[in-house]
Formats: sequence, structure tokens, C-alpha cells
Amino acid sequence: MSAETDMIKLYSGRILALAADMPRTQRLDSPTATAKKRSPLCGSTVTVDITVENGVISDYGQDVKACALGQAAAAVVGAGVVGLTPAQVQKGRDELFAMLKNDGPVPAAPFGDLEVLQPAKDYKNRHASILLAFDATLDALEASKASA
Repeated sequence: MSAETDMIKLYSGRILALAADMPRTQRLDSPTATAKKRSPLCGSTVTVDITVENGVISDYGQDVKACALGQAAAAVVGAGVVGLTPAQVQKGRDELFAMLKNDGPVPAAPFGDLEVLQPAKDYKNRHASILLAFDATLDALEASKASA
């Protein structure tokens, strides 16, 4: 298969559908914390606003400027992150990392739809963009602890 055919397969209809229907794309008016992460390799950025109450994410907003793979990952994170603790978000990130880097299993619920990104395992230059939403969310969670 040619590299072009591989790239077309990578950007499947399911990935494009997730990217096109990203939830929680409105920034929050009064977040507990905000974090912005940028992938130096491709220039993708994700800015995340969170509100934290009683140790869980109670509201979430994101501004995503990334390739379709990063957008698809952000869509899954945005759909599943409200109601989670920092440990649960870290677990999702760790599972996604293991899936991409170590041929690990698909992340558990609520991040199971990240399965769609399994073909990206072979595209190491895309991994940082795919992880941005988790990384920005974790940075925002860390900042929320510092401001508490």
C-alpha cells in the first residue's frame, strides 16, 4: 500500500465524524483553571477550561486547533470528562498512551471511542496531537489544585 492510501485509511469516516461533532467547544466564563498545550511537531493546540467541584470536573470547555486525529481525541475527551476525578482522567490518558505507543488495549469507558485512533499507532508524529486534550486537561486539573 502506498503512503497516500495509508493516510486516507487513517482519516476514516468515523474519525472525521468525531472531529466534526466535537462537544463542549465553548470556553467557560468562570473556570476554576485553564491550560493550553501545543504540539511542537505539528503546531496543534488545545486550550481547556475546567470547573472543579468536590474533586471532580463539573464543567468543561475546549478550543481545539488540531488535525482531525487531535480533534477526534478531543471530541472523545470532551464527551466523557465531566464527572471524572483527576485520577480517572490520568488513567484515560495513560491507557491512550499505551494504546498508541505499546500496542495496549483500547482505553476503558468513558474513553472507549478512542478505539477509532488505533490506526494512528503507526504514525508517531501524530501521537502528541492525539494526546493534547488529555494533557491540557491534566494541566488544568493541576492548576486547579494550586488555586484551591
